[in-house]
Amino acid sequence: MRPDTQDAGFGIYIHWPFCQSKCPYCDFNSHVATSIDHRAWARAYVAELARYARETPDRVVDSVFFGGGTPSLMPPEIIETVLWCIIENWHLSRDVEITLEANPSSVEVGRFSDYRAAGINRVSLGIQALNDDDLRRLGRVHDTRDAIQAIEIAQEIYNRVSIDLIYARQDQKPDDWQKELRLALSFDTEHLSLYQLTIEEGTVFGKRHAAGHLTGLPDDGVSAEMYDQTQAICREAGVPAYEVSNHARPGAQSRHNLIYWRGGEFLGIGPGAHGRLSIKGARHATETTRDPATWLAQAIDSAGETIRQPLPPAEVATEYLMMSLRLTEGTDLRRLANLGLVLDNRKIDELIELGMVTVTNSHLIATQRGRLVLNAVLRNLLTD
Repeated sequence: MRPDTQDAGFGIYIHWPFCQSKCPYCDFNSHVATSIDHRAWARAYVAELARYARETPDRVVDSVFFGGGTPSLMPPEIIETVLWCIIENWHLSRDVEITLEANPSSVEVGRFSDYRAAGINRVSLGIQALNDDDLRRLGRVHDTRDAIQAIEIAQEIYNRVSIDLIYARQDQKPDDWQKELRLALSFDTEHLSLYQLTIEEGTVFGKRHAAGHLTGLPDDGVSAEMYDQTQAICREAGVPAYEVSNHARPGAQSRHNLIYWRGGEFLGIGPGAHGRLSIKGARHATETTRDPATWLAQAIDSAGETIRQPLPPAEVATEYLMMSLRLTEGTDLRRLANLGLVLDNRKIDELIELGMVTVTNSHLIATQRGRLVLNAVLRNLLTD
């Protein structure tokens, strides 16, 4: 029987782990390297794709996402090699989305044209701030002028462009964020990923915060005000939220990320990449080693995947609930029940009374207020 995860889409994530520098807030698997054997990395990606293709010959690829790190530092030839390998091994959907993450400091007209020629049809720009002082605090190597130029270049070459911004930054006031967000929207970009600054353990910011040296962070009330501002301003501009942190014009949602949130299948290729794959009726979680040199050596030998673990049905259902409730379309309660998880109607009713969720057409939907405290909503639903 065809697993319903296939109906939610099939994507391929390619992780490029290298950056020019490490940002102090970043907990992604990214590394600064003085030299990179690009031919070896191309061989490794191809070997891993071919290995997975032997297990998934019937899949149709809906999305390919080059993430990182800074994939816009990759030679276009590697991207072309990877995409040709995918074309040779799978069928592509007619409107396949092929995304490249890019930093403004690495954006050049010629390079972006080469990426377009290689097959990229969507770009996600890591702008993060439109304020030079805050860009320096965030450890970014570009300034506001670079950011605006990058947006303009990307929009000349690509029909689909997304920009990332971080808010609730040090000493940032709601009025400051409102002006910055309106500036971002003035470029008429179809998709925005708008994240509250989070302090992660193991990062430079995490260590500074633990030592009491990361000052000026907004309190929870101010952060919540900025979140509400974000929803209202984006909705007014015709770019409403479709997920907790993601906003898009109608039809411009990130298809790749929707695969994650709708509980679809995706290959995770590259150091530190995770995947979800249904094989012989069972859904599996896959992982790879985080160390780039180790992964490279393993992948060239077609052994880049270090963990493949079948997920218990209860975990599959819980994961679907946790991911899909992030979406404004919500969780399909009938699908959740088919996965083996039936929620307590009394708990749902309590959350409805509190204004945290609604139920529409058999979909459980977190309200704007509920999405702001989504972890608490999930704990309530999942705790006996």
